[in-house]
Amino acid sequence: MHEPLFDYIERYARASITDDEKDIIRSSFEPKRLRKKQYFVEEGKICQYTGFIVKGAFRQYSVDDTGMEHILQLAIENWWVVDRQSYINQTPSSYFIEAWEDATLLILPRAKLDVILEIPVIQSMFWQMSENNHIAFQKRVDDTISLNAVKRYENFERLYPEIVQRFPQHQIASYLGIARETLSRIRRPSSR
Repeated sequence: MHEPLFDYIERYARASITDDEKDIIRSSFEPKRLRKKQYFVEEGKICQYTGFIVKGAFRQYSVDDTGMEHILQLAIENWWVVDRQSYINQTPSSYFIEAWEDATLLILPRAKLDVILEIPVIQSMFWQMSENNHIAFQKRVDDTISLNAVKRYENFERLYPEIVQRFPQHQIASYLGIARETLSRIRRPSSR
């Protein structure tokens, strides 16, 4: 069950994991199954785990005072789910992280983070992930303030075709910061 995680670590760290390191990883990351619509974390609760998605899909969102959902992240296999601020600082989460499909994860309890970070290949992987996340965040902000809705959707569809297939239009629209009706108009010509 841990093989996808080992592959991910080696790909991001650009280094091999020793058998001893694999044993530490196996004992640190616990398997967890969630059913569709089950929460990984809920707003107001402390995020106790970071989760590597082996199978399934998740959405991370907040709900404003009017009850409207705002999607922060859509995630599928070989992605991570976590409210980083809540997990690291052990403070209440501002987000819901919900399984959009039946899912299997490998979860790392906060208490085991320091142990796992002693492994050089894990340090390298987390560093690379942090860099990639920062770059993706900057790109998303830049796209939001500088591109029209059509270009934002085209970029997203090109980069994440599987996510476009697995999540409903209204969630993709929320993630992109565009109205559902606008996304429907954008997608209509390409569906002919």
